[in-house]
Amino acid sequence: MKREDLTEKLLDIKREKGWSWKHICEKIGGYSEVLIVGAIMGQMKLTKPQAANAGELFGLSKSEIAMLNEVPMRGTGTPMPPTDPLIYRFYEMVMVNGPAWKALIEEEFGDGIMSAIDFDMAIDRVANPKGDRVKITMSGKFLPYKYYGASGNVPEYGFKEE
Repeated sequence: MKREDLTEKLLDIKREKGWSWKHICEKIGGYSEVLIVGAIMGQMKLTKPQAANAGELFGLSKSEIAMLNEVPMRGTGTPMPPTDPLIYRFYEMVMVNGPAWKALIEEEFGDGIMSAIDFDMAIDRVANPKGDRVKITMSGKFLPYKYYGASGNVPEYGFKEE
């Protein structure tokens, strides 16, 4: 079985049982909803105990449980640019706001990047009389670039001029 086939099987069971993502995440436990749903979608891995919980919940074979604990080939399945309207809006946000985000992060932290590995994300619903809003909070570790062979008064990592 391929990882994509397991994802489709899990989504079919979710549909048949009428389960919410919240229900599935509570049963698997131990991570944020974003990460657990990402694992079901084939983009993240679960720990062995979480994979066992998923196996019990979904009635999976030992092989399928093991697959949930393997490091996946991340980023597969979404064309670039994305064609799904909701996913495309994230792409659009990066295209439009990315240069400003980059400038602001570099001014505050120096030369580097925000990690997408040492990273947290939460999605919340915020009530608003004009229509509820989606609130996404992201927090990634700042990873400064290393300046090879740095000497003198230039720091080795994340050089930031004052």
